[in-house]
Amino acid sequence: MRTRHLRARLKGWGGVGAMAAACALALVFALALTCTGSVAARAGAHQPAGHRTALTADTARAADDCEAPEKQTLPPSRADGPAITAIKNRPGEKRKLVVGVDQNSYRWGYRDPNNGESGRLEGFDIDLVHRIAEDILGDPDAVQFKAIPTDQRIPAIQDGRVDLVVRTMTINCSRLKDVAFSAPYFRTGQQVLAPKSSPVEGYDETLAHRKVCTAKGSTAHAKLEEDRRNGDLPASTDISTTVPNQLDCLVRLQLGEVDAVVNDGALAASQAAQDPTVELKGEAFTTEYYGVAMKKDADDLVRRVNQILVDFRQDTATGWPASYTRWLSATMDDDPSASRPPAPEYLRRD
Repeated sequence: MRTRHLRARLKGWGGVGAMAAACALALVFALALTCTGSVAARAGAHQPAGHRTALTADTARAADDCEAPEKQTLPPSRADGPAITAIKNRPGEKRKLVVGVDQNSYRWGYRDPNNGESGRLEGFDIDLVHRIAEDILGDPDAVQFKAIPTDQRIPAIQDGRVDLVVRTMTINCSRLKDVAFSAPYFRTGQQVLAPKSSPVEGYDETLAHRKVCTAKGSTAHAKLEEDRRNGDLPASTDISTTVPNQLDCLVRLQLGEVDAVVNDGALAASQAAQDPTVELKGEAFTTEYYGVAMKKDADDLVRRVNQILVDFRQDTATGWPASYTRWLSATMDDDPSASRPPAPEYLRRD
């Protein structure tokens, strides 16, 4: 089976001990970041009851009859509306974009312990967050980051704890019933990660009698459940191990508690770069798209983010191509479809 040829290595991150230390550091920052108020919820409370535009209704209907979820979004616009106005009207130091992110996904959203700027988040998703903040508030650093686990991404949006989630979040039909998404900004697919010495060869019969780890609330876990019910995954495959964050699966793998991990290929490739003893097994067996998630009635914010994404894709100097080269090209170099941004399609054009 073909595996990715990973050129990048992260100094000081290999092995169980280093990963355990990284997870402990991540926990400390997570506690610090999440002890904040529900600013977005208070702002949204002033909107009239039943405030939903016609386009939002179109989006809701599309989610109920959904075949291409990555196309169920609104066309770009720079116009301000209730959601953006509420963000801009926050007083003083609270005038920031509140964004749910990951802080332990290497090259996507993480804190590098080798970085001299202690505590600063970096990665592909983080670059996008700074671009959105610069466009809406005029300051790329006008951001309040909130570290949220995988299964809390949708509740954090619905409860008003964040304005946006930019956290390698797959656009799918089920999630479109609960939140709105931007146009896709990255294409990936589910893959299997296992030790190089493992007899596991991919998403196939070699997973029989193997214990597989996934993140709770992830599309990977939903796929495994569906395929085992349908007989497309061996019935003896143990998929009971779920964890709050996908990096925890790598730690379980390193400790020998599970035999394999199923995760987005883009994330799995970064995990393989962290630990040279593991590798991707087989090809991607799904096609998925990452999007920025927002409240369902935040039409103006969805449109604005889509406009920002248009500019981000086209900006070769500091936008998508530059961010991809900096963070992802070393681990995604043998996947041509990942090296360019997906072409956006919108629900309805004005």
